This record gives sequence, C-alpha cells and structure tokens, in this order.
Amino acid sequence: MERARQLLGEMLIYCFVILLLTGGFLAFFYVPNGETVSYTGSYTPLHGVPMSAATDSLLRLSFDMYEFVFVRTLHHTSSVLLVGGTILWALLGRFRYAFAALCLGALAALAGYGSADDLLSGTVLGKLPIPLWYGLHLLAAVAVITVLVISSREEAVRRPRTPEFTVLGIVLTVLVVLYL
Repeated sequence: MERARQLLGEMLIYCFVILLLTGGFLAFFYVPNGETVSYTGSYTPLHGVPMSAATDSLLRLSFDMYEFVFVRTLHHTSSVLLVGGTILWALLGRFRYAFAALCLGALAALAGYGSADDLLSGTVLGKLPIPLWYGLHLLAAVAVITVLVISSREEAVRRPRTPEFTVLGIVLTVLVVLYL
C-alpha cells in the first residue's frame, strides 16, 4: 500500500507538470482583463455580445485556433485528476500534507474558473477583479506543487525511487490524462 501511495504521489507531480506546461502555453494568449468588450470573433451568433475581455480571449482561442481546445482540455483534465488524485492520495496515507494539498488544489481550481470569468460570473465571487483571480490561481498552483514535492521527497527518503518506478509513473500519468 505504501508503494501505491508513492506511485500516486509521483503521478500527481507529473500531472502538475502537464498543468504547468499547458497553463504556461495558454497564458501567452489569455487576456486576464475584466473590461467589457464586444465579441467580434469568428463565431457569428455571438457578434456584438458584450462580455469580459477574459471570456473574449477564451472564445477566440476556442473558435479561431482549434489546437487550443486540445490544450485547454488537457489543462482541465489534468486539474480534475490532480484534485481527484489528491483525495485518493489522502485516503491511502496519513500525511500531514494531504489536507493542505487538497485545499490548495480546490482553491487553484476555483481561482482558475474565476480567472476565466466562467462559472463565477454573476455571483458574489464574480465581482472580484479577474487579475486577482488569475494571481490567486498562480499562487495556489505554486503552493500545490510545493506541498507535493515536499511530501514526495519525504516518501523517497523512506523508500527510494528506481528508474523503472519513475518511468511507470510517467507512462501511467500520460495514459490516464489522454484516456480521460
């Protein structure tokens, strides 16, 4: 059971690496701005509809550049797996970091939706500025990886990783992310 928990912890780190890569790529094209603009992208039914610049940039990424849909899907799938895997990781072990990782992962997910002006729009939380959500999303992501790396290093001290174990973790992570 200890080895399974360690493998899951490794997979969570690799899942976070996928999140980091896809999030970094998307950040180059995302506009974290709450200013109201009129949509003028390629999806004609939305022409002239007022929306935040953040939502406008996401719609342009999705409708004008189709490869971004795959990257956004990978980013979202990895984040769901990270939170779900952290719950399972917490259930498998008694680490003092498990609850912190779970709370930080939930905060990062909430801030991600807030920065996209997606699900929180029209709510009390939706009134917070989008750059604040974006900054909170980045800070929570850094905190999550810090917790995961610290706990992984503590586990590796007790039971060192082998190259085969590392390759198994990477392969399983890629298979799970692409399968879901």
